[in-house]
Amino acid sequence: MSIRLGELLVLQGMITSEQQQQILDFQKQTGRPFGVIAEEQFGVDPSVIEQAWATQYAMISVRMDPAEHEIDPSVLDMVTKRQAWQFGFIPISQTEYETNLVASKETLARALRFVNWRLPGVCTFAICDLKALRRGLETHYPLPGADSELLSRFGGKRAA
Repeated sequence: MSIRLGELLVLQGMITSEQQQQILDFQKQTGRPFGVIAEEQFGVDPSVIEQAWATQYAMISVRMDPAEHEIDPSVLDMVTKRQAWQFGFIPISQTEYETNLVASKETLARALRFVNWRLPGVCTFAICDLKALRRGLETHYPLPGADSELLSRFGGKRAA
């Protein structure tokens, strides 16, 4: 199930239905992204737009438990232990055209920001629950003292 960005923002109380329609009308005229228009016309915080977009992404993503998926050891070197824990994701595989990663709903927005500026090429995410992500991180990126509280602190407490 997928829900449109504007519908999510209305459900979250960030904009009204009337504002959503105004944005859609303006979007038809200009072709500009819905989130950018919401930010400019109605002062919606960019982090709110980003979180709503991550929620949208999580709704349509494949579900995967990193413990039940074979991970290509060569992709683990793409990020450091600290980066994996801080941004809350695990690289799973890579082809010539695409890098596949897994993150939890709670860490997805942060992980998306990181890979957009750090990893080359197309990156796609699967989603897992926070406990599965923590187990995967403990297995593939052991970091003394790291736990799910660290993930929550780094990734923020809001789920996508």
